[in-house]
Amino acid sequence: MTDASENHVSEADGEVGVVIVAAGRGARAGQANGPKQYQSIGGRAVIAHTLEMFLAHPRTGRIVVAIHADDHELFRQAAGAAAGRVTAVMGGPTRQESVRLGLLALKEHAPSQVLIHDAVRPFVDAELIDRTIAAITEHEGALPALPVAETLKRESTSGVVAETVSRSGLHAAQTPQGFPYGPILAAHNKAHLLGRLDFTDDAAIAEWAHIPVKLIPGSPDNVKLTWARDIAMAHQRLSNVPIHFPDIRTGNGYDVHSFEAGDHVTLCGVAIPHEKKLSGHSDADVGLHALTDALLATCGAGDIGTHFPPSDPQWKGAASRIFVEHAARLVRERGGRIANADITLICEAPRVGPHREAMTSALSRMLGISADRISIKATTNEKLGFIGREEGIAAIATASVVFPGEVPE
Repeated sequence: MTDASENHVSEADGEVGVVIVAAGRGARAGQANGPKQYQSIGGRAVIAHTLEMFLAHPRTGRIVVAIHADDHELFRQAAGAAAGRVTAVMGGPTRQESVRLGLLALKEHAPSQVLIHDAVRPFVDAELIDRTIAAITEHEGALPALPVAETLKRESTSGVVAETVSRSGLHAAQTPQGFPYGPILAAHNKAHLLGRLDFTDDAAIAEWAHIPVKLIPGSPDNVKLTWARDIAMAHQRLSNVPIHFPDIRTGNGYDVHSFEAGDHVTLCGVAIPHEKKLSGHSDADVGLHALTDALLATCGAGDIGTHFPPSDPQWKGAASRIFVEHAARLVRERGGRIANADITLICEAPRVGPHREAMTSALSRMLGISADRISIKATTNEKLGFIGREEGIAAIATASVVFPGEVPE
């Protein structure tokens, strides 16, 4: 690590100087693991990722890092081999003062342009650096920014909303902010002499000093690590943690039965008085038959006929809940959790609505899930086809099941 007075890089090596601000304490991110610029993300300190981007850029020359007086060893360890390629200077009590001291460290071999960047924005990329440099002129700075997307509210002194602020023309400022070197240094020195220590970024000082600042497109990825959760998310992003795709499967089932002479029909486990009944080997519950097939489909277990062939006399007249409970058990044996069951009954008669609550309750017991995860609907066929002629009833069922693991590539 060199002293500020040493001439590490000549202007010929790069026309754009860089000041990286790293003297903050980062209290909002928590101090358990040290200041946030030295916390580890992806196996390296935050500031190491930031330095890497500027050191690798072909347009940048001398790089100054403003650090806290207590952080020399932290910086040396974090920067590693890069520590010998930059100038570290002691920062001030505020960000504004740290930037001024960093700019002063460039004065002996003053660049024509300078970039000022927060150490805790490690996701700055070469394209954003290029855009910023390209927008700097002899008399004009450049500010990467993103249009404000959220609705803004102004709070009253009593803690309630005082007004809604129009977001038209509003932007969220990012770094690096770029300036012609001489004018921005003069603006910082003037603010210092006048005791103006209230500027939150360098574009604000430029504005105060009547230096035009051009807005350029920022980058959504160029986030500032402010809170502990920001550090955690940055670590995940850089650690090549695989994205998990949960194994959610959906199965469909369809069944239809014709009417024959009788005095009731069984639908979704509920006996409903009717002048006909449904014809079938079991109790011909079309809703439960369709649901059985839907559940079996989620784990590739065949269909209802595979497990309960109509040629087998033991299933004659059987209650169809047996089939649903069997399918649900197979799903659970494979580690599945039934998330949702949806059944649509298609018939002209009988009316389903008065019995929906009883049907839902019956299905809740069969599947072992809460009633809010079950949907039973009914519709007519508008007097069309065999259903419209009241010759039978059809049902469509869908089941969603979450299995352990993830979807394979």
